Amino acid sequence: MGRALESAEESVVIRGLVRFLDERSGTAPFVKKALRYVFPDHWSFLLGEVALYTFVILVGTGIYLTFFFEPSTASTYYAGHYAPLRGHEMSVAYRSAVDLSFKVRAGLLMRQTHHWAADVFVASIVLHMLRVFFTGAFRKPRDLTYYLGLTMLVFALLEGYLGYSLVDDLLSGMGLAIGYSVLMSVPFVGANLALLVWGAPFPGKAEFWSRMYVAHVFLLPILIATLLALHLFLVAARHHTQFRESRRTTEKKVVGIPTFPGYAPRSLGLFFSVAAVLFLLGGLVQINPIWLWGPYHIAQGTNGAQPDWYLGWLIGALRLVPNLDVTIGDYTLVPNAFWGGALFPLLVFMLLYLVPWLDRRATGEYGFRNLLDRPRDAPWRTALGAALFAWVFVIFLAGASDRVFVSFGISYVAQLWIYRVLVFVLPLAALIVTRRFCLALQESERLGQIRKQAEAEARGELPQTEQL
Repeated sequence: MGRALESAEESVVIRGLVRFLDERSGTAPFVKKALRYVFPDHWSFLLGEVALYTFVILVGTGIYLTFFFEPSTASTYYAGHYAPLRGHEMSVAYRSAVDLSFKVRAGLLMRQTHHWAADVFVASIVLHMLRVFFTGAFRKPRDLTYYLGLTMLVFALLEGYLGYSLVDDLLSGMGLAIGYSVLMSVPFVGANLALLVWGAPFPGKAEFWSRMYVAHVFLLPILIATLLALHLFLVAARHHTQFRESRRTTEKKVVGIPTFPGYAPRSLGLFFSVAAVLFLLGGLVQINPIWLWGPYHIAQGTNGAQPDWYLGWLIGALRLVPNLDVTIGDYTLVPNAFWGGALFPLLVFMLLYLVPWLDRRATGEYGFRNLLDRPRDAPWRTALGAALFAWVFVIFLAGASDRVFVSFGISYVAQLWIYRVLVFVLPLAALIVTRRFCLALQESERLGQIRKQAEAEARGELPQTEQL
């Protein structure tokens, strides 16, 4: 009775709103369809919305920062508010970033919120992709949606790398030096690619900073926004996937909450919650204190600086690969930096792009799938995904080996050898344990259903399915 009354009230509100808009714009059919569009009622689907709203905050704070940041490598001397840096020679880019932190009103809040939003944006995409993988949401007809999301992750990683590289502090300069070395290590074409991007041997020409700035504030945001729009369009066109929670959820029937008045207030509340958390982090939790790192100089380095978390797996890969240069005579065909810096991420993303095709070949399912799997329902897929995650995670942890050495005194070399062993052992262990755990859950569920049926028969009752 209560649900029927609530549904009737929703219909009245929707009809009134559609009538109001139609009388003024003639868009009643479209508006009515949009207001009655059904959204999933499961918390895991909110991860994609968190990524969307974080991107909105990124764009907003980024626009504010562009009013004050100067992307120039011209030399200048600091005479601002931060006393330890006064009189030091630095680039205009670094000076303007420090002034943003100490001189511009709300500058530090916006800069730190922007940085936190970048970290959360990548994290929400990764978590969303994990949900998509382990539930099988990448299957036809949503494989194209999956590819768009994965490509968005690639651009987000590049966007974040360029973003903190623009500041020209010691951390970003070291990051650019590593990126230059990795690009140079690509066999045959690496030197030409590095020359094309940097314009000259590292640190390159002054024009490189302008290219990096344009790519960060214009090209990549437009590409990400375009991918987001296409992603949302495909989600709306094919409707969302759903878990098999009751008899109402089928491959041909969509169940969920209508846009208005059910889902829109929730989504708006999530947006304000995401914005509030990001601005609280930006105002209360320090991140990337560039004034402590100092301006970049090619002969200087610091152990205290670490890249953002989403690049930790690449740093770890560079640390773990032993001295392995492929040489022919006096010519180095494949430098050591290629294996961890270029081949490893290429291999990971190649596997991720092949997931829909590999799944179709393994399962033989080529039709449309609208219902999601629980991870236990696909033991091999879940086990292989856990193995890949464990492989990347071990390499990610290796990226912090120097900080572990400084903080806890554990031998750096010993750590590397431990991680080199774990790189092979842990993924295999994760594969075996995860698959057995999934099979145990299936068996437990099957025995539970048998026990319930036996208890019902003992009481002289039939199972609910048979009563129907």
